[in-house]
Amino acid sequence: MDSLELARYIVDLVEDKKAKNIVLLDLRPDAIIADFFVICNGNSDRQLQALAEHVRESVKERLQKLPFAIEGTGESGWVLLDYGDVIVHLFLEGKRLYYDLEGLWRGAHVLLSIQ
Repeated sequence: MDSLELARYIVDLVEDKKAKNIVLLDLRPDAIIADFFVICNGNSDRQLQALAEHVRESVKERLQKLPFAIEGTGESGWVLLDYGDVIVHLFLEGKRLYYDLEGLWRGAHVLLSIQ
């Protein structure tokens, strides 16, 4: 599975768990940190933790792949899962607005946007 397929698979996973405002950004060729960002909102810190666990467990089970790092907790309002070429950002709405990753990476191509 290439990085785009992984990113789309993760989009499906978070959509299944009722994440909101899902965006898939293609950062190529401008970024060296990753090829894709998956960004979405959860409604509560509990949902953020559930989303993070669902992504981690599902990717591990299907692809035998673990994230290089997991940063943050649901309580912090931002959980990041780093799969190398794909970075997953799970936010509470206020934190997402504050950090404005879509604005910081406004030159990136939006491959998918699900409200």
